[in-house]
This record gives sequence, C-alpha cells and structure tokens, in this order.
Amino acid sequence: MKSMNREFTLREKLLLLVLALVLVGLVYYQFVDKNVRGTLAGHIAEADQLQADLDIAQAQLMHLTTVQSSLNAVEEAGKYGWMGSYNSSKEELAFLNGVLADTLQYSISFANVTRSGNQIRRSFTLQYQARNYTAAQEILTNLLRGKYRCLVGDVNCTIAADGTVTMNQSATFYETMVGGTPDAALPRDSAAANS
Repeated sequence: MKSMNREFTLREKLLLLVLALVLVGLVYYQFVDKNVRGTLAGHIAEADQLQADLDIAQAQLMHLTTVQSSLNAVEEAGKYGWMGSYNSSKEELAFLNGVLADTLQYSISFANVTRSGNQIRRSFTLQYQARNYTAAQEILTNLLRGKYRCLVGDVNCTIAADGTVTMNQSATFYETMVGGTPDAALPRDSAAANS
C-alpha cells in the first residue's frame, strides 16, 4: 500500500478553505439562522396578535366606561323606572290613570303577560287625545320617566285641525318575580321552556 504524503498546493488549500467556509455557512444557515428567523417571525406574529387583542380590550373598556357613565348619569338624575314585583298591575294601572288624567279621553288595552326567567313583561296599547302637542309630549315624557319601568314603542301621532292630538302607541311595563307572589295568571317561564 502506498501512503499519500503529498503536500497540498496553495490553490488546493484555498479551495479546501473555501469549501470548509461554505460548509460552515450551510450548517449555520440550516441550524441557526433558519431557526432564529422562524422563532423571530413567530414572536412578531404573536406580538401583533397580542396588540390586536389589547386594542380590542381597550375599545371594550372604553365602551363599558361610557355605558357605565351613562347609567350613573341616569341613576343620579332619577330618570329610570322602578321594576315592581309581580303582580303590580293595580299600581301600574293607577299610575297610568294619573298620567292620563289631563287627557280629553283615553283607552288602554292590555295584552297577555309574558315571562322570561324572573322578568315579567306586561304589554299594552294606549290611545289618548290631548289638548295640544305639548300636552301629548308631556304625557309621553311622564310615562317614560314615571315610577314604573316602562318601554314605549310604535308611537303614532295625529294632529287635528283644532290642534288636538291623538296618540296611539304600544308600551310595556317590566316587573320581576323577585319578591312577587305567583298566581293563576302567571304565564309559564319561556326561558325555562326554551332550555
């Protein structure tokens, strides 16, 4: 067997050095650079997602702060109605009679009572005739800002040639079962039936 003891030329040494550098570069790229870039890209994407989540949370906080401020203002002004216990229908009817005392005429028609959990809705339609628009507006304001929680909807206003105003509207009184005494007229709980 012949052993090779020949010395590399300068050119061969340079080529081997370049090949070694290329191999080191490939190993570095494959095992270090790609992993670092991938990890960095993942962290950047995660940071972007966290920033988006933070922006959403800040917007929600701002909205909740605004809503809370509005609720506090309503509570301080006393412009919210009291939610009576079931069955407050006599008191609500007396309240309506008081609100409508200055009308020329009125009629009230109650619909069936509905129940969802502890919340009772007593819907009704109301028609009344007032002396003028200002009086009709005052009645509507008293109904909305009255003692009992009432939501008014579907308001139709007709002004006659003599200035009298006829109002047709639907509304709902809200009551709660908390502190209320169930009776035969209490409807089934629609929330329990749906679940």
